[in-house]
Amino acid sequence: MVRIVALGASNLTRGFQTIVSTARSVWGPEVEILAALGHGRSYGAPSQFLVRTLPSILKAGLWAELERRPPMTTRALVTDVGNDILYGFSVERTLGWVEEVLRRLTRVTEDIVLTGLPLASVYQLSRIKFLAFRSLLVPSCRLTLMEVIERAERVNEGLIGLSHRYGAKFLHLHPDWYGFDPMHVKPSCWRRAWQEILGERSSGSRGVRSMVESARLYLMRPERRSVFGIEQVMPQAGVALRSGGQVWLY
Repeated sequence: MVRIVALGASNLTRGFQTIVSTARSVWGPEVEILAALGHGRSYGAPSQFLVRTLPSILKAGLWAELERRPPMTTRALVTDVGNDILYGFSVERTLGWVEEVLRRLTRVTEDIVLTGLPLASVYQLSRIKFLAFRSLLVPSCRLTLMEVIERAERVNEGLIGLSHRYGAKFLHLHPDWYGFDPMHVKPSCWRRAWQEILGERSSGSRGVRSMVESARLYLMRPERRSVFGIEQVMPQAGVALRSGGQVWLY
């Protein structure tokens, strides 16, 4: 049996079914997937998307669940670090949060993949396009394009350093995965991108994308969230999927 621990934000949320189906195809129907994800998810601070607020990844119940569960061959994915730059957190704080994540993960596995930032697509942003995306996705952000680029470069360099320090595989994101949107992988590249990040290629019918399963995973409630300021708690016992695999969401 194999366990996947996946951490991230919008890109992971959008491509989550690819990870599930690929893992099931490669490792079989008993694979476990524990994920802390969500649009706008921060590694170290609560994050809001429309009317929904999620705790930080570091505050997620995933860590307690990992301690409770029996040891198992585990692959961990650490992705979507860039949100905390747009939220105005310093380079040092952002990297400190990622380092704490890596420190915790090394207690359960040495097989960790850490993705970089999509610098190539950010470099191609015009000032007008940047302001439009900033206003739409993170209206509270007041950083200029040059400030975002400077911080992103420093965070990316710091991630490379952390990957060396903690023995993680650092993965550079391919520019051709991105289109008009500089921060989100194009839907046409979801499978290729996430299979490369996961480090495996699926084969056979179990790797085929299922729209029904995609919708179920997208709508699956995490352990803890707030909607319109009202806290909702959904204990995670592991959702067994019809095609195989079991999912815990935080």
